[in-house]
Amino acid sequence: MNPDGPIPGEQALSWLDAHAEDRKRAGLSRQLRPRRPDSDLLDLAGNDYLGLARDKRVGGAAAAAALRWGTGSTGSRLVTGSTELHSELEFELARFCGTQAALVFSSGFTANLAAVTALTGKNCSIVTDANIHASLIDGCRLSHAQVAVVGHCDVPAATRALATKQTERAVYVTDSVFSVDGDLAPLAELAGACREHGAALLVDDAHGLGVLGEGGRGAVHAAGLAGAPDVVTTVTLSKALGSQGGAVLGPRKVIRHLVENARSFIFDTGLAPGSAAAALSALTTLKDEPERAERVLTNAMTLAVRLREAGLTVSDPASAVVSVRAPSADAALRWSEDCRAAGVWVGCFRPPSVPDSVSRLRLTARADLTEPELERAVDVITRTAPKP
Repeated sequence: MNPDGPIPGEQALSWLDAHAEDRKRAGLSRQLRPRRPDSDLLDLAGNDYLGLARDKRVGGAAAAAALRWGTGSTGSRLVTGSTELHSELEFELARFCGTQAALVFSSGFTANLAAVTALTGKNCSIVTDANIHASLIDGCRLSHAQVAVVGHCDVPAATRALATKQTERAVYVTDSVFSVDGDLAPLAELAGACREHGAALLVDDAHGLGVLGEGGRGAVHAAGLAGAPDVVTTVTLSKALGSQGGAVLGPRKVIRHLVENARSFIFDTGLAPGSAAAALSALTTLKDEPERAERVLTNAMTLAVRLREAGLTVSDPASAVVSVRAPSADAALRWSEDCRAAGVWVGCFRPPSVPDSVSRLRLTARADLTEPELERAVDVITRTAPKP
């Protein structure tokens, strides 16, 4: 307490205290929870879909690259931040996913910002699904384009919006797999609507790469759109590939345009060499062991079926994501805490992270989950479920 009165400048950010109190009363407070390297929790909250984040081959590649190239990339990609590892990773990603070229970013978030902002602008219309990821939403806000939001996976609404656009150019923006419930966008139908009205299709395939399509080549590949001249895909390296970073894949002219115009590429420090090497190693492992992608889907379906049989309201998984509805934000938080206390780590999604204001537990299946681990997860989640 200052005996002489308020501390100079104290009032400038005093509104944050009231904001924090409002969130606490609404059951929406958040906190960081550092994990230990030797945690015995069963992880159904992370996005390590293929179980490669701790794979010795992947970790070894990262360590070797850090020793050879340094721990950081030392600069932006256009100055000193591009290494031979970056070029090799871009080549292999493009070849694996069936596109002409790829460009690697420091995160999936910056990749999405780059793709949306550099491919649109004030003379362009953007039509988006209502449930797109926050990074795509921020890209739309920064784009200066005319933005129309249509209903979730509503192809007729998307077609109408594209047909009535007031600009010469247009881009339809969508996730392939939506991160809250794990449902799949109707990509083939959306591509048809885009072509009918001369629009490009931009797809965030963060949750599809490594899980969907032939050998885990992604949802865009599974929809028969890989290599299409009017389709651009973004991916993350931090989920199925167990590393860090993101990438944009598509026609060579798109990648060239991003190199010359995308602010989150030009002005950002390049991806660390260790992360690039880890992603390369994970991609090689996936190509050698494509059955990992199949096991993710099998395990996700097993979780969903068994939880639904126990009387819970569960999404139909089209990917690794399985969501279980909770009666309220407070109930979801308590449920997740009870699961954690019983040894199972689950995600807790509450507003504003959910598009429909419905709180839920978010579970992520992994390729390396065993039958006993699946049984344990189902037992804990059902035993700790809120009573009606």
